[in-house]
Amino acid sequence: MKYRHILGIDFGGSGIKGAPVDTKKGYLTADRYRIPTPLPATPEGVSNVIYKIVKHFKWEGPVGLAFPAVVMNGIVKTASNIDKNWIGINASELIMNKTGLPTYVLNDADAAGMAAMKFGAGKGKKGSVLLITVGTGIGTVLFTKGKLVQNTELGHLFLKSGIEAEDYTSDAVRQNEGLDWEEWAKRFDIYLNEMEKLFWPELIIIGGGVSKKPKKFLNHLTVKTKIIMAKAKNEAGIIGAALATRENRNLFE
Repeated sequence: MKYRHILGIDFGGSGIKGAPVDTKKGYLTADRYRIPTPLPATPEGVSNVIYKIVKHFKWEGPVGLAFPAVVMNGIVKTASNIDKNWIGINASELIMNKTGLPTYVLNDADAAGMAAMKFGAGKGKKGSVLLITVGTGIGTVLFTKGKLVQNTELGHLFLKSGIEAEDYTSDAVRQNEGLDWEEWAKRFDIYLNEMEKLFWPELIIIGGGVSKKPKKFLNHLTVKTKIIMAKAKNEAGIIGAALATRENRNLFE
């Protein structure tokens, strides 16, 4: 299969990490390589880090990049958790010019969702599936009948308290405000119940850093929808970015 192996890169709030991926079987073919995200996370700084990751693996094929913003046709549209200079930048072209390699860029939550639906917890699900990644912010991805609804930004939904969800219940907020897990879970529960009321999903998949510690918060949730943790954990963005690149390879062939 042409382009079976693709370099997946996940641009996160604290680190930019990548690894080659077998997109047919959904696993990393080498240990992931991580470099701290530059501060500020400017286009120049981030593209330099991605270049270093490409060189680390001596990579010469396509690259997939999971990006923490709304991305449409390679162009960055929002910048909630990254440098504002990204807005309007064609991230695909920027990385291609920097590395000399064909690059596909998509929203990071969408990438994680693709990995979950193809290889992980959402595999075989036919109804609506909502993936929520909880880390520096809150990313969301919605699938219905196996089809991706691109660039959902439900982490920016306003709750009854008049505050955006990710400013109220992200993992960064939990840490910055010194919330214990029960206090944080009660906040997260408010958000999950709002998602249930709006979308009535068959399944909610939790990804991001909190998915490593389900015993800390699951028993404090009241939402009725079935909840499971993402299987790929920190590798989901990398795998999903590579998978999306393979599925959109016509863009650079």
